[in-house]
Amino acid sequence: MAIIHAAHTMQPTARPVARVVNVVVKFLTAWKNRRDFYRLGEMSDVELADIGLTRSDLNVVVDLPFGRDPTTHLGAVAEARRREIETAARQIA
Repeated sequence: MAIIHAAHTMQPTARPVARVVNVVVKFLTAWKNRRDFYRLGEMSDVELADIGLTRSDLNVVVDLPFGRDPTTHLGAVAEARRREIETAARQIA
């Protein structure tokens, strides 16, 4: 019974700590993703095309709020473009 009581009394303090840890992790992840995004801006148009992106794709996501992950959006754009190219290639063949 003492073990259950001890575990129960520890939970309220653990929750705020977990929330703080989650906020810090989200901030660091957003910062890393933004840094990666800005590195994409340093790439040439040819290099961007190799990964399925264009300069205008970068311009679209640059204004996203800090908490939003621009790399997730760009990954979805590149994947959609890849699918379009594959579909067009199948129609030609």
